[in-house]
Amino acid sequence: MTLPAGLVGAPVEDLDTPALLLDLDLMEQNIATMAAAFRQLSAKLRPHAKTHKSPIIAHKQLAAGAIGITCAKLGEAEVMVEGGIRDVLIANQIVGAHKIRRLVSLARHADLLVAVDDARNVEELSQAAAAAHVSLRVLVEVDVGQHRCGVQPGEPALALAQHIERAPGLTFAGLMGYEGHLVFVPSLEERVRRVHADMQALIDTVAFIEAHGLPVQIVSAGGTGTALITGRLPRISEIQAGSYVFMDGRYQTIEGVEGACALTLLTTVVSRPRPDRIVIDAGLKTITCEFGLPRVKGRDDLELVSLSEEHGTVRLRDATVSLRPGDKLELIPSHGDTTLNLHEYYYGVRGGRLETVWPIAARGKSR
Repeated sequence: MTLPAGLVGAPVEDLDTPALLLDLDLMEQNIATMAAAFRQLSAKLRPHAKTHKSPIIAHKQLAAGAIGITCAKLGEAEVMVEGGIRDVLIANQIVGAHKIRRLVSLARHADLLVAVDDARNVEELSQAAAAAHVSLRVLVEVDVGQHRCGVQPGEPALALAQHIERAPGLTFAGLMGYEGHLVFVPSLEERVRRVHADMQALIDTVAFIEAHGLPVQIVSAGGTGTALITGRLPRISEIQAGSYVFMDGRYQTIEGVEGACALTLLTTVVSRPRPDRIVIDAGLKTITCEFGLPRVKGRDDLELVSLSEEHGTVRLRDATVSLRPGDKLELIPSHGDTTLNLHEYYYGVRGGRLETVWPIAARGKSR
């Protein structure tokens, strides 16, 4: 995006709203903190780009020591590769002839990993890769308790790994198991206990497969809430944490998860219909609430009580507080991933002034 003359260096308060603000100092601090933690571990960091959808931010993570990038969707992976990212895990199943053709075409330009949990999908990937004369690295996804995708541990995982190993154009690279059902367990002690219990099935499956003669090079797992727990387990080789780069309101409630909220939504007061109520120009089309309503940054005296399509209603605990139409507030999203997908740009700020505007390049890439 080309910035209007004079906008660089402008105070945040001068920006039109709603505007998605990215505090560059806090983001860079979060990246550095997680990178430093992983320098002490045998597991490496492969951050999930679904959190930021930006090759610029992905390159910052790689520069800090990440070994590659994780994507949720093929469209995200295409954006990352076009942005110069070479090592990409698509931590989902790529199914259907059209998507598989896109996948093998992308494999000509990057080193891809893809997850599978179905023998027929393996056959389709193999046929396409062999026909295109490319090689795809494949991870068997194992259900470790989230009960979303994934084969069962043990024998089912072995059978699929052996099927991959026999398939032309494919290389069995290892296993993936996402403990997403545990990332928001509030108590650190309980989260540690449950991660150790549930991830043991994945670790045992590694040993089981290797006992049958197949080397398991990669064992990929982890989210922000479990990164420093799962990352210490034996045989786990990489962690897919993503939310740490921005953090959000939901993670602020989870014990033992460190990081500052770098993402906020700048909004304007458009009405004060009553002394104890203001209305802002941020609604469901600009900020999400599936993890709870956003909080007003730095204002314990204000409580967001509802969101409609275009508006938010805020209750003033003290009706004498001076707020009027035209004043600006910042909201902390409860869930950054889905909020940023509603916006075209990050307004990168440092020291309260605009430094840059970055496109959210993989916004809406749901295919």
